[in-house]
Amino acid sequence: MSTLRNSFSSDQVSTLDAVIRARQSIRAFQATPVPAEVLKEILQLAARAPSGTNTQPWRTYIVQGSSQATLVAKVCAAHDALRQDPSLAQQFTEPYDYYPEKWVSPFIDRRRENGWGLYGLLGIGKGDKDKMHAQHQRNYRFFDAPVGMFFTLDKIMGRGSLVDYGMFLQNLMLAAQVRGLATCPQAAWNAYSSIILPHLGARANEMLVCGLSIGYADQEAVVNSYYTPRVEAESFTTWLD
Repeated sequence: MSTLRNSFSSDQVSTLDAVIRARQSIRAFQATPVPAEVLKEILQLAARAPSGTNTQPWRTYIVQGSSQATLVAKVCAAHDALRQDPSLAQQFTEPYDYYPEKWVSPFIDRRRENGWGLYGLLGIGKGDKDKMHAQHQRNYRFFDAPVGMFFTLDKIMGRGSLVDYGMFLQNLMLAAQVRGLATCPQAAWNAYSSIILPHLGARANEMLVCGLSIGYADQEAVVNSYYTPRVEAESFTTWLD
C-alpha cells in the first residue's frame, strides 16, 4: 500500500513559500566553484518532476572550466559577427519558437517593462546599442557563473515534453535556491544551437531546449537587485461554479 506524502508542518510550508518567492534570474555570479556532489543532488531532485507517462524526456550537459571557456569564445564570436552582418541570422536559427512571431498586449507590455526596467537599472539608454549588445552578450558568458548547463530533448518527442521540461527546470532552480545557489534560465542560447550541440557532443536527434547559469550570486552587483513583478492571481484566474 502506498502512503501519500502530503503531510507537512507549517514551518515546511513557509520554507517552500519563501524559496519560491526568493528565486529570481541572477545576472552576476561569483567565481566560487560549485561542488559536483551538490550539482548531482540538485539534478536528482529535479528528476522528480512529473512527465507524461513518466517519459522523463530531459537530458543535461554541464560545462565548466576549459570546456566552458571554449564555448563562450565560440558563441561570443558568432554573436559579434551577427551584429556586423545581420544576414548571418540564417545560420543561427532557434530549434523551436520560444517567443511569438507577433507580439500583442499584455505580453508585449510586460516584455517592455522587463527590458527597460533592467536596462534602466544598468544605466543603458534606448539608443545605447553598444551597451545593449555587451549586456546581451553577458548571457553567452554565463554571467560569469562557474557552471553552465544545457538541456536537450529528443526531436521525436512532442510539444508536451516541453511542458515536462518546464517542471523539471523549476524543480532544479528551487533545489539550487534552497542550497544557497542562484540560477538564470536562458533561452538566449537557443539561436546558437548549431555551435553548442556539436561542442557538447550531442547526438543528431537532440534539440536544444535552453541553457542555464548556476553558481553563487554576486550580492554586490546592482543587476541582481532587479526583481521582476508578477500580476495578481485574480487577473489570470476564472472561477466556475
